[in-house]
Amino acid sequence: MRQVKSCGVLLFRRQPQTAFLLLRHRHRYDLPKGHLIEGETEQQCALRELREETGIGSGQVRLDPAFRFAHTYYPRYRRFGNQQVEKTVVLFLGWLEGEAAVVVTEHEGHEWVVWAPPHRFNAGTIDQLLAAATSWVPAS
Repeated sequence: MRQVKSCGVLLFRRQPQTAFLLLRHRHRYDLPKGHLIEGETEQQCALRELREETGIGSGQVRLDPAFRFAHTYYPRYRRFGNQQVEKTVVLFLGWLEGEAAVVVTEHEGHEWVVWAPPHRFNAGTIDQLLAAATSWVPAS
């Protein structure tokens, strides 16, 4: 079975209150993430995708070196003739350093969601990631 890996960032800001960034598609939310390019580390991919999808550069973000969340599932990929693949999504927890404007390029919009767990967005990656982050992020 073909294996696919994507990496991204669960990005938090502290001001005006602790909140995390979600990107909006037409009917769902997503995180800034994308496919790993050969030769990249997981963190390099995550920061590149964050910059490409939000305009927020790596110099504006501090990744928590101890947080790494991985989720594997088995979707069908159109780009591979609707074949089922083993997809692993690796997400890092990042903190925005200072202020930064979000400029979405691949999504319809974005939203800073106040950190007040538990959160329910989808039963897949996002909800599991947010549950894992509860012991890492102080409540607002």
